[in-house]
Amino acid sequence: MKTIWGRLWTIFLVPVVLFVLWLVVSADSSNFFFPALAKILAAFRDTWLCGSGAAEIAPSLWRLAVGFLAAFAFALVAGVILGSSKVARDYTEPVFEFFRAIPPTVMIPVLLVISGIGDASKIAVISLGCVWPMLLNTIEGVRSVDSVLKDTCSVYRIHGLRRLLVLTLPAASPQIVTGMRTGLSIGIILMVISEMFASRNGIGFTIIQFQRTFAIPEMWSGILLLGIIGVVLSLLMRLFEMSVLHWYEGARERS
Repeated sequence: MKTIWGRLWTIFLVPVVLFVLWLVVSADSSNFFFPALAKILAAFRDTWLCGSGAAEIAPSLWRLAVGFLAAFAFALVAGVILGSSKVARDYTEPVFEFFRAIPPTVMIPVLLVISGIGDASKIAVISLGCVWPMLLNTIEGVRSVDSVLKDTCSVYRIHGLRRLLVLTLPAASPQIVTGMRTGLSIGIILMVISEMFASRNGIGFTIIQFQRTFAIPEMWSGILLLGIIGVVLSLLMRLFEMSVLHWYEGARERS
């Protein structure tokens, strides 16, 4: 129990101190563009907890989830294939480098022309941004599987799907999860940007509407909401990482 409380203290001490400092320093603010934190919190309550803004959260999170999972599925399959075959890597590396160099935000106007302002274009943008860190980490993780373990599987005639499940994926899982964590951060950014271009709903769309109507406290409350979502998703990813990689953490501590 002491370990849990100590860990929570470590995680939340600095954010709480900064939050209190922001509250105190901005208490007497008369700047129109940088209102007091108390006003922002009141706008947060009225907009995102009790107001119409609450309905804008679900569409954004749904697009993020679909885009992230689609990118992960592609990255996992392609990463295992490319990581297992040097020939496949040699043929596809120039193509991947070409598309990886294109910022996903540049594709937003193109996708809007093709798919319109619906969810499809936004999900595609999120997937294009999330896929690269997950794909590259999966490839590297599969490539770096211990050769001794590979030879052991060959000796015991462990091949095909069974080898994938008992050796390749577990051995590559630390780097796969690292790619997922990075991809999630990029996905949150692209979720907001894609909604700011041409959209009918979503957090990014709502923040832009507040900015255009000079509802500054409400605009700042949307930015605060994005920070909270980022922290919550990061903690959920950490819990997922602990559940999937508990064996890896234990082995690392023993070493």
